[in-house]
Amino acid sequence: MNRYLAFALAGLMVAATAATSVAAEYDRYERGPRGGRSGEYAPPPPRRGAEAPPPRHAQFGQLYFFGHVGIFDPNSDVDGLDGYDSGGNFDIGFGSRVSPVFAIDGTFGGYGADRGSDEATVVPLTIGGRLILPHPFIEPYVGAGLGLYFSSLDERPGAVSTGIDDTSADFGGYLSIGLDMWLNPRVALNFEGKYHWVDPTFQDSSGRSFDVNMGGWTANLGVRVAF
Repeated sequence: MNRYLAFALAGLMVAATAATSVAAEYDRYERGPRGGRSGEYAPPPPRRGAEAPPPRHAQFGQLYFFGHVGIFDPNSDVDGLDGYDSGGNFDIGFGSRVSPVFAIDGTFGGYGADRGSDEATVVPLTIGGRLILPHPFIEPYVGAGLGLYFSSLDERPGAVSTGIDDTSADFGGYLSIGLDMWLNPRVALNFEGKYHWVDPTFQDSSGRSFDVNMGGWTANLGVRVAF
């Protein structure tokens, strides 16, 4: 009798264990893996280390407009703008984000400086590219470009020349470094530093020619607006 009772108790324990396991599985799928209401299924959590989606402002072929204002710091070359005070700078242009990491810019601008009554101005018309480190909010970049630089120099007579009042158009170039801070997918606040190289040839009133370094740094604050 005791043996049959032991067999019966053992059977009941096995049955209870199996029923508990089935009920737990049923309840798990009814509630969902996170304890939701019956019939709901919660998706599994994203796997760790998943890559973030690309920035919405880095779309292929995206066009944008940009504009800057800033200061011009002239070079201190003896055959350049030595002694000239810092002046102003501006530029405007259009560009295209041809890939998430590269953009092409076309720029028109102007910068200038003075030294008393002497004045030096340059109007660059350039095309260049920017290599960008993509990010949804803050994007640093470096760039370079070439173009046509229209220069004007007006200097009073001195120890070297009899006075210059001349213009010149020459090929020049620039290097740039900057940062875009995207306020939304279409508008960014931009900070940029750019160094220009151009060496036009001017004539003084006696007909003598002088090569003058008209380059220097520009430091700019502006905006970039995507279409």
